[in-house]
Amino acid sequence: MKIYFEILFLIILVFIFAYALFYSVNILFAPGAQQGEACFGQNCFFVELAKTNAEREKGLMYRKELNKNSGMLFVFDKEGVYPFWMQNTLISLDIIWINSNNKIVFIAENAQPCKGLICSQIKPGVKAKYVLEINAGLANNFNIKIGDLVQITPSL
Repeated sequence: MKIYFEILFLIILVFIFAYALFYSVNILFAPGAQQGEACFGQNCFFVELAKTNAEREKGLMYRKELNKNSGMLFVFDKEGVYPFWMQNTLISLDIIWINSNNKIVFIAENAQPCKGLICSQIKPGVKAKYVLEINAGLANNFNIKIGDLVQITPSL
């Protein structure tokens, strides 16, 4: 009888572990999302890539949390001036614009969720090829600044 309970206990532990693993991966990335990494020196963020219009339009909308070392990298077909807004975004973000040479050209720190129907835009006024969204305060914590180079993998 004791062995029966030990096996049952082991099976329950395996299911709990499997659920926890599945849940943590789904918090980090949306199902089916392409993934990459954006590094500022030794500080790296695992990023979900938003490469299509639909992915870029949705962005991080409706996400209740974002792991500290995670983010979303918006990838555009060509360099341009890309304003962002925080409509239906539930978490505060640092938004970092990066040009085609992987150089930071603009940073909007601590962008706040938009609570109304009309949301103001954050307009960098400079051309960028990529835009990275990470948790608010991390740009300051990691001393990320305009002019820094970002290593993006896979190379896009």
